Formats: sequence, structure tokens, C-alpha cells
Amino acid sequence: MKSIKGNIIDVVGKQIYTGEIFYENGKLVRIEKKKVEEQIYILPGLIDAHIHIESSMLVPVQFARLAVRHGTTSVVADPHEIANVLGVFGVDYMIDNASKTPFKFNWGAPSCVPATGFETSGAELNPKHIAELLGRKEIVCLSEMMNFPAVIGQDKATVAMLNASKANSKPIDGHAPMLTGKTLQAYAEGGITTDHESSTIKEAEEKIALGIKLLIREGSAAKNFEQLYPLIDKYPTEVMLCSDDRHPDDLEEEHVSSFVKRALDKGCDFFNTLRAATYNPVKHYNLDAGLLQENDAADFIVVDNLKDFNVLKTVILGETVFDNDKVLLPNIESDIVNYFNRKEIKQEDIKLPAQSSKIRVIKAIDGDLLTTQFVADTKIIDGFAVSNTGTDVLKIVVINRYDATAKPVIGFINGFDLKKGAICGSIAHDSHNLIAVGVSDEDIVNAVNSVVKHKGGIAFVCGDTNSILPLPVAGLMSEEDGKIVSEKYSKINKIPGEYGCKLNSPFMTLSFMALLVIPELKIGDKGLFDGSKFSFTNLFV
Repeated sequence: MKSIKGNIIDVVGKQIYTGEIFYENGKLVRIEKKKVEEQIYILPGLIDAHIHIESSMLVPVQFARLAVRHGTTSVVADPHEIANVLGVFGVDYMIDNASKTPFKFNWGAPSCVPATGFETSGAELNPKHIAELLGRKEIVCLSEMMNFPAVIGQDKATVAMLNASKANSKPIDGHAPMLTGKTLQAYAEGGITTDHESSTIKEAEEKIALGIKLLIREGSAAKNFEQLYPLIDKYPTEVMLCSDDRHPDDLEEEHVSSFVKRALDKGCDFFNTLRAATYNPVKHYNLDAGLLQENDAADFIVVDNLKDFNVLKTVILGETVFDNDKVLLPNIESDIVNYFNRKEIKQEDIKLPAQSSKIRVIKAIDGDLLTTQFVADTKIIDGFAVSNTGTDVLKIVVINRYDATAKPVIGFINGFDLKKGAICGSIAHDSHNLIAVGVSDEDIVNAVNSVVKHKGGIAFVCGDTNSILPLPVAGLMSEEDGKIVSEKYSKINKIPGEYGCKLNSPFMTLSFMALLVIPELKIGDKGLFDGSKFSFTNLFV
């Protein structure tokens, strides 16, 4: 039997006491309250209440090796991204890969595959698929229901999914950016229990009043912590913490422990904060995660003090997986799975005859999934609409990656500020078609073809400069060690800045320009899409 002594943090009883914890066979057997000399603090492992593992660009076993460094022992993960590429097979891949590590991956059944009927994905999950997934022990919820019109309109297939989740007594996660009033009320009445898309206190409180628990998100692109952290104390039982999407360099640097420390630095109540990262998600999702109670799973972490919150040790099911800056999880090889059926393109494929002197432009906002739109003058050369670096109105292209010969869709975007070159990626939420933005057609085409050649990845091209991070697993993830991927991503992510781009995460921002369910103006493989009206719109005004 193993044991550990120190200051024990009881998030259930909201108390801190000195003592010794005894554990064996993955279980916490006994806790003895007594005086001890050790000054360390022992607390339950931290939980990310909503994340897409695919956004870390790492397969689950590699994600775990980075996450345990920060005291994360469990996540509620939505395999929505890989499901849009590979369907149930992709979900199975994630579950199987995750089973090779003791890290606790809890999965959701992806509710919107495809996210909408306005784009082309690689697969579709129907109500029968969802019902089967919800019957599995690894699936703890119905993941974010993005198609709010289908919930409100009582779409038959959507209602069947909602009912399947209720029949299995598993909560339904929501996705309701800027939804308000009677529309939000009708959405909540569909059985929605959480939301991670609030960006203001007012928006969040309206949802909480309707019985929707609030997930405070701090991801690589969308960051809402600064606006929403006061909710931790105002609604302590209704709040959880999540990252949603976290890129590999950010994951290597920090995870949930950083959110906890920031909340404490802001003056949030100690136990309210810790419960948002432990107790609340365990109870809401009925997770098999230890809370430092006798007979619980032996999942806990050790920190040096309650101010700096430096993680010294991480234990999952009684197994030490991180200790004194050393990750003890094995580096396991992963299989490669993919669906990438795309031929290379030519410059002629993205030439756009100018139909008007005015164009509708997407305005990207750094650190936000939301966009706005405006009308700009069309820059025309030889009768074709082209990028205008003077006004930062650049050509953006989306290409169906599941159909080898599908024609590209072309639009224009503001906010990238590239003066030369082009970037491209096979990560384009939610269907993960190819998406690129750039100054010249030549560079755009070369960036696209670089990703096509590798059957997935993110690339920057400017003339003879060609940099790429291959993502062979579903065009979304690398099977390589997380630290290596983090270094490669960090390097390529900085390159656009050398050519004028001012965005902190240009590739992440680019990936969300195809996210049709988030207002206001986005672009998919079938056309320019007005998310506020939930319909296609014209590029030329």
C-alpha cells in the first residue's frame, strides 16, 4: 500500500487539514487526519470540462503526456472534429487510442456531424449512430448541440438524439453564442444543460437563469476568462472551467491549473474555484474521477503552495504519471487513419471574375470565433478580383477535401494583414476542408498543394519559402511526441508574423473562418455564409 502526507484539500467538505492518504489498486483506501511535517498540498486531479483533443494536433496518448504536467487527470472530450472526417470510425479511433493510457478521457457523442447541411463533411452521424454511442460507458454526454434552429424547430433527427441522451441519463451540452430571449428559452427547453460560448456576464446569466450551467472557456483562440471569472463566486454550483480548443504550444505551456491560479489571483473564493475544476464537472457528467474521498479512485495532484500552484506530482488510479518535472507515461506509437481525397489545384481554379465594384468582406477578430462583415471596394486586375494588401482585404479559399475535383469557393477577408505569402490548413471547423488565405494566387495554390501532398497539415508559402507541419491522422493530428509537435507548431505559427500578420494564432483563426454556426460571416466549401441569418449570401454586392 502506498501513502502520501501533507495538507489535504477536501473539495467536498470544503476544508483543508493535515494527514496521510493511503491508496492501492487504483483506489483511495483510507485517510488519516493527523499532524505531519510535509508542507505540500494534495488535491483532486483537475478536469477540463470541454475540449476537442484534435485541436491540440495530438492523438490522445500524446495529449495526455502534456496535460499531466499541469495536474490535469481527466477531460470531457468531444471527438466532433475527427467524427466530421471519419464518422463513428473516427470516434472509435480516439477511444481506442485513449485506452492505451491511464489518463481519464471521457467522451461525448458528437451531435452535429455534419454541423450543418451547408457544408461538405467526410461523414454523417444519424440518430441511430448517436443512440449506439450514448449506450457506451466511455460516452458521458451528448456533445455540443450547435444546430440550435433544429432544436427550436423540433427537427425529427435532432429530437431523436436529444431523447437518446435523456434515455441514457446523460447530459446534453449546448453551443449558443449570442442566443437570447425566447429563442434561448426554447433552446434550453430542448434539454440543454451547459454552454461554453458566452462572452459577456449578461449573456451568461441569462443562460444560467434558464438552468444552463456555464463553462468558462480559455482556449487558444477564444478566451472568455477575463470577462466571466466573477461568475465563479456568484454562481459557484453552476460554473465549470474548460479550454475547448488548445493548440500544442499552449498545452505544453499551461492548462487547467493555470486557469485555477488566475482565478485565485483575481480573488475568487478558493473552494469555489477548485470545485469548478473538480467537483462540479464530476457531479454534472457523473465522471469516474476521484475527489479525495475514501473509496474514490486514487486521482490526485500535489502542488507546492496555494499561491504559485506549481504542480509537483500527478497521480491517476494510484499510478504516478508525472513527478518532479518528469512525465512517466510511455511514448506509445499510434496508427495513422485518414480520409483525404483531393487533387492538387491550379491558379486558374481560384481566379475570380469581378462581378461588381463592391465585395462583402469577412472581418476576422483576433482571439475570437465571432466575425463581423463590411463592404469594400473590389481590387480588379485584368477583370479579376484580387487581394488588396493596402486595405488588408485578402483572398480566402475553401476547397472540399473529400471530392478530388470539387471547385474552390472564393471570398475575401480582413484582419490577417499579410503583405506577402499565404497560409493553408486542413483544419477548418467543422467539416475540415482545406482553407487558405493569401496575397497572391500563386502562393495560395502552392500552400494548398503542399497540404494536399502531405494529406493534411498546416503550411506557409511565400515564393521559395515553404514550411509545413504534417498532420497525417485525419488531417487533424500528428502521431509524434507532443513536445516535438509543439516546437514545430510554435515555429510555423510565428512565420506569418514575419510577413505582416498581427494575429496571435493565425492558423487557429483561419480554421474558424469556416465555422458556419458562429456568426457573423463565414465561408464554407459551398459558399459565403451569413451565420446571423443562417443562409448563404453573395460575395459581390
